[in-house]
Amino acid sequence: MKKTLLATAIAGALGASAAAQAATVYNQDGTQLDIYGNIQIAYKSIETGNYGGPDGRITGSSAKDEVFDNGSTIGFSGQHIINPGLTGYFKAEFEHRADEEKIGNGLGNGDQSYLGLKGNFGDARLGSWDPLIDDWVQDPISNNEYFDNTDSTRDLGGLYGFNNAERVDREGDKFQYMSPVWAGLQFAIGTQYKGDAENDYDVDGYTNNNGSNASFFGGLKYAVGAFSVAAVYDDLNNYKLQNDATGEYSEAKAYGLTAQYTINTLRLAAKVEDTDMDYNGDSGDIMRYAVAARYGYALSDSFAGDIYGSYQYVDADTEVAAATNRGAINSDGDYAGDDSFNEFILGATYNISPAMYTFVEGAMYGRTHDTGDGVAVGAVYSF
Repeated sequence: MKKTLLATAIAGALGASAAAQAATVYNQDGTQLDIYGNIQIAYKSIETGNYGGPDGRITGSSAKDEVFDNGSTIGFSGQHIINPGLTGYFKAEFEHRADEEKIGNGLGNGDQSYLGLKGNFGDARLGSWDPLIDDWVQDPISNNEYFDNTDSTRDLGGLYGFNNAERVDREGDKFQYMSPVWAGLQFAIGTQYKGDAENDYDVDGYTNNNGSNASFFGGLKYAVGAFSVAAVYDDLNNYKLQNDATGEYSEAKAYGLTAQYTINTLRLAAKVEDTDMDYNGDSGDIMRYAVAARYGYALSDSFAGDIYGSYQYVDADTEVAAATNRGAINSDGDYAGDDSFNEFILGATYNISPAMYTFVEGAMYGRTHDTGDGVAVGAVYSF
């Protein structure tokens, strides 16, 4: 679930909360433990690509639908006051398949888990959580229920081959320091460390030669009144692949800049994001330019929710376009991916109660054979 994370932060502006408060099960002598979670069940119908031929190009698509779990979680968080200026804390979330719980292996998938220290010096944490570029740059555009605008994470998955994208772990093995806010200015720096015992980052025909390696990411944010701007860089240095046959490298770096402005219950945002990529010996950029709006309506005490939408223009150099648009055919008929396309997402939520809401979303990604286009409707209960 994504929208309720945003709604928690702006619930006061919307006049109605889409997420209930976590339940505090213990709070004594400076130690607190909370339990929270949600159940999300939805229906989707998506244009799914059919792939064929030795190069895996898209030969067509067909609409496929299902009732599915949209990220149901149960989470635990806690903190302990070590001294008046220093607090230790943790958070652990686990996903489960609410739509098919009997065969879903229970709490089998972790979502995020970390521990840290926070105080007057700032916040330092260690573990697994969303990338900084996701939180500061991408979420203001499309922190939606199901559909998202594409970003550098999709490109990195394409570099590894979309069938191997689950091997791309941008969230784990991280350390991050985030400063306090000084006169509206804040920065964050961090690293992701992958040791040479972790050999899960090879792909057939390629080898990850990084060995024990620490990447770097960092960002700067400035806020004044209702306006804020954030910039993030991530060198993605743990995911460099070498072609076993040619010796050529495939790798990427991510840059992003987002600005947003809030007017009462309306939030406007704009983004520029660049994935600078080497792909099978070729180099190029995948540029993204996006705008988005989210409006919290409260027509009465019993009729409230969000209306939101985003538009993104993707302009990829032909040499690397296949990384973000698998198997498509460019204007010259070559297997390299469409080099530019438009993405539209529209959605709305309706709050049934402070703890429960429904949503509907639709997306058009402008790719060959309409791959990825679809609709989704669902319901969420949070506790």
